[in-house]
Amino acid sequence: MNSERASGIILRVRPLTDTSLIVHWLCPEAGRIGTVAKGARTAKSSFAGKLDTGFEAEFAFQRSKRSDLHALREVVVRSMNTGLRADYAKLTHWAYGVNLVEAMTETETPLPEVFDSVVGFLHHLASTPPQPRNILALELRVLSVLGLEPESEGDEALLIRDLIDLPWSELPGLVPSGPAVRRLRASVQRALMTHLGRLPRGRSECLGG
Repeated sequence: MNSERASGIILRVRPLTDTSLIVHWLCPEAGRIGTVAKGARTAKSSFAGKLDTGFEAEFAFQRSKRSDLHALREVVVRSMNTGLRADYAKLTHWAYGVNLVEAMTETETPLPEVFDSVVGFLHHLASTPPQPRNILALELRVLSVLGLEPESEGDEALLIRDLIDLPWSELPGLVPSGPAVRRLRASVQRALMTHLGRLPRGRSECLGG
């Protein structure tokens, strides 16, 4: 069976056996997919140093006929986004972003716009101090792609448009009013609860309570 090639971001990595890892990816064309890296935990593995959350890479995998976990064959890392590991808060924000995407999307369902939003969030997080507004921006961009953007008016509506449409590099320049931010946080929370029936793990910590 021929291998397929893809590019994407590693969302999470977890042990499968004493020698192997499960690697979850987000890709623009393949969507969210799971792979098994056999032997990745051994010292001489060809995967050594190539598999960690937040890595961007090109990879090859062979589809399984019996499982939604496919065999990972090759990985070429394009960026490790080392700034992500600069402090615990950045990793906490990234972990919440992963939880959000996993909760809001189906496996192997291509959503290029969601992928683009996650890439933007990752690069911004890796290069700047983590801020609650980045979390709201990612939530709103994902909700917007899925047609679930919360209804709003006035200054809250303007803030939503800015958080969705502005380049990530311009978000630090936003100076929204406190009441608009509080209303927006509540509106996004309602939208997430309506769609998911719960909030993705870690939201309160990232937004400061």
